[in-house]
Amino acid sequence: MGKVVVVGSLNCDLVMRVERLPSEGETVGALGFETFVGGKGCNQAIAAARAGADVSMVGCVGDDEYGSVILEALSGAGVDAARVRRAQSGTGVAQIFVDRRGANVVGVAPRANGELSAADVEAARSSIQDSAVLLLQLEIPLETAVAAARVARSAGTKVVLNPAPMRERSPALSTLLGLVDVLIPNETEAARLAGYAGVPTVIVTLGGRGALLREAGKPPQAIDPFSVDVVDTTAAGDAFCGAFAASLAGGANAHAAARWATAAGALACTRMGAEPSLPHRPAIERLLATQGT
Repeated sequence: MGKVVVVGSLNCDLVMRVERLPSEGETVGALGFETFVGGKGCNQAIAAARAGADVSMVGCVGDDEYGSVILEALSGAGVDAARVRRAQSGTGVAQIFVDRRGANVVGVAPRANGELSAADVEAARSSIQDSAVLLLQLEIPLETAVAAARVARSAGTKVVLNPAPMRERSPALSTLLGLVDVLIPNETEAARLAGYAGVPTVIVTLGGRGALLREAGKPPQAIDPFSVDVVDTTAAGDAFCGAFAASLAGGANAHAAARWATAAGALACTRMGAEPSLPHRPAIERLLATQGT
């Protein structure tokens, strides 16, 4: 597969397993607690690498233990982290609660991710321009994402955006969407984006119901789901985005890449935690071979 550059967030995920998600004002006992590397940028970069792409990461971590753990994880996954900068702020942190059904709620403290700037993008210009796909999310400053998309478009690099977490409508968001080739929202994000036009390809992820592909000038196409035993849905969307970018960079069309990504997203639901659940290429190929009709 081809080259993918991810410009995005890098977090440490603090994951608490609970019987059920707490209500407002309620304290619940934990069934277990684990720490993983995460952040949408980190997860999607590792997912793309495991799916077979040549991946480079552009981001910021703190000069702390969490930052070191993240850099080691990226390196271990085969992701080039030469453009990950140590920032003055601490490494980003996400607190995640996961219940027995695999449902989750997440709170994020961006910290160093908020320091990722247009200057960091400029330092990675040649890498972005030499890639087949630029993969973005919205856990970094919006102006940084816009700067990265502009660099990519100037070189003909395809821009893929996962609009999460969703931002309020703004001129900057409109500018970013105008630079995007492929948009990958979930149902909630897609509803909030209603009224924005101009993105040539939109893939709405539907959880256990697969995905819906809309390409300009073509009728919508349903991407059927895969049957798996769900343990934790935390990284399903990130697995989808990373695998899609890898497949697209390798020359697949949007439908084939979305099918590949749907298989990756399903497999990510079968293990606890974000990074540990991101599937490798052989596992994706096996699932497609057994349920790919």
